[in-house]
This record gives sequence, C-alpha cells and structure tokens, in this order.
Amino acid sequence: MSRGHCILSHGFESGPEATKVTALAEVAQRLGWTHERPDYTDLDAMSQVSRVGDVRTRLQRLVERAAAAAAQGPVVLAGSSLGAYISGIASLQVPVAGLFLMVPPTTMGPMPALDAAAVPISVVQAWHDDVVPAAGVIAWAQARSAQLLLVDDGHRLEHHVAASAQAFERLLQQLGSPGARRARPH
Repeated sequence: MSRGHCILSHGFESGPEATKVTALAEVAQRLGWTHERPDYTDLDAMSQVSRVGDVRTRLQRLVERAAAAAAQGPVVLAGSSLGAYISGIASLQVPVAGLFLMVPPTTMGPMPALDAAAVPISVVQAWHDDVVPAAGVIAWAQARSAQLLLVDDGHRLEHHVAASAQAFERLLQQLGSPGARRARPH
C-alpha cells in the first residue's frame, strides 16, 4: 500500500528524465510512495508566450494532476527551479501534504510571487545560483519556517544531487511520522 503520491516537476529546459527528479523518484519508490514525472517540454518550448514558455499552462497541468492524485490520498509536490515555482503555487489550489523545492524562483515575471500552502516545506538552494539569488530564497524560506539546505553549488545543483535526494527523503520520512500532517504556523 502506498504512503501517498509524489509529483516531481522538472525545471525549464530540462525534462522528466532529468538527474534531480530521477533521484527524487528513486527515493519516493524506496520509501513506498508512488510517483510521476510530468513532461512539460512542449510548454517550455513556447517561447512566443514568454522566455520561459507557457508557465500558466504548466501550472494548470500540474494542478489537474495533483487534484486527481489528492482525491486518492496524500500528495507531495516537488520540483526544481520552474518546477519548484509551479509546485508552490499549485499547493495553494490543491491540498498537499508537503512541498520539496529546489532552487525555487521567488518571482516569475508577470506571474504571482512564489507562495505556498501552510504545509511542511523543504528547500534546497545553491549559494552561487546565477538564476535564483540565494538571499531571496533564504528570506522566503524563513518567512515560512521551512527546512532549508544551502549548498556550495550553482543553479543546476549538479554537485548536490545526492544531498538533495537525502533532504527529500527526510521530508517524506517526516510526513510519514504521527502528527506530521498538521499545518505549520504562518
């Protein structure tokens, strides 16, 4: 029997077979969670919509998948960069048990600033991120009492895939413990 379902969203110009979301899928599988990795590459290619593709439709695709999964049991949303952004925003529209956000942009052009439901949140951020400045993510995480792992890496977190997977494992284990699904204070 599954503990719940994880939806793992890749970043912009990446894909569902990307290293980080693959590592998270392996953790989810090992801990007894079902998982899926939506493919947003068709939407990322829509440069006529914005320089990061069709973010609104990307978000809608995730909300629809998360709503269907939430009807079956606990859902955890996880993502990297743009995948982290849509995971946070989607959590405001669909009930989720937790969020795992890697290098989450706190702003996204004309889209709303990053926000998230009052659930357990774990964030991995790179000190030397040239796309998403660490200071904004630190302030965002602090305002939500999120778990925060800061690493000596760049935006792709290429030297910290294993550390990111371990942080995801800690979040899933926390969610599996008694009382873990209580909302955190804002």
